[in-house]
Amino acid sequence: MKNNNVGRYGVVLAVVLFLIFVALKLTGVIAWSWWWISAPLWVPLVFTLIVCILCLLIIRRYS
Repeated sequence: MKNNNVGRYGVVLAVVLFLIFVALKLTGVIAWSWWWISAPLWVPLVFTLIVCILCLLIIRRYS
């Protein structure tokens, strides 16, 4: 059976983007807020939470 690591690639991509943004911020290349530097870590979580809440609201409405 083939091992499916699709979810891990998303996590790795988010961490790599975060580390790149931190390096750019610390070297003075970008002047973004730390909220935007850390966005690759928290935006997917917020998006998932919003989708779950919407799904629960839809299920409650039609059941």
